[in-house]
Amino acid sequence: MLLPLVAMQVTGEVDWTLSDFVAAGVLLGGAGLLLELALRRTSGPAERAATGLALATGLLLAWVNGAVGLIGSEGNPANLLYGGVLAVGLLGALAARLRPRGMARAMVATALAQVLVPLVALGGGLGVTGPVSVGDVLMGTGLFAGLWLLSAWLFGAAARPGAAA
Repeated sequence: MLLPLVAMQVTGEVDWTLSDFVAAGVLLGGAGLLLELALRRTSGPAERAATGLALATGLLLAWVNGAVGLIGSEGNPANLLYGGVLAVGLLGALAARLRPRGMARAMVATALAQVLVPLVALGGGLGVTGPVSVGDVLMGTGLFAGLWLLSAWLFGAAARPGAAA
């Protein structure tokens, strides 16, 4: 969080408000706390990597969506649909009781939700606004869906017999 503070002193291109710093602190602090709690209960390197990747992907999704938006500018109401992606991941994790096999399924469901958001938004006429093209939206969707699926694969690896060893 020091980087934008320093950048604000040397350029007019960075213009964070107090609420921007508070939001960044809540996002980073919350993700760090969740990571600390989750890593205490994981049993092996694959599960730890999967947990870290899932939390980092969720943090990145929230950060990018809040900062610049994924479907056009951050003011496009279609971007609010990405809250549903995070909700699918969170509810899936709770339903799985944070166990690797269930978490793998939850991450696949989260990847599916990630793919559905732009389809629903574009199909529902919410459209792409600002300097972003449909190709950009699809590329971002593929990146995030790929990260969720990689986390699912790692949770699946952690769920295999002998994986904790």
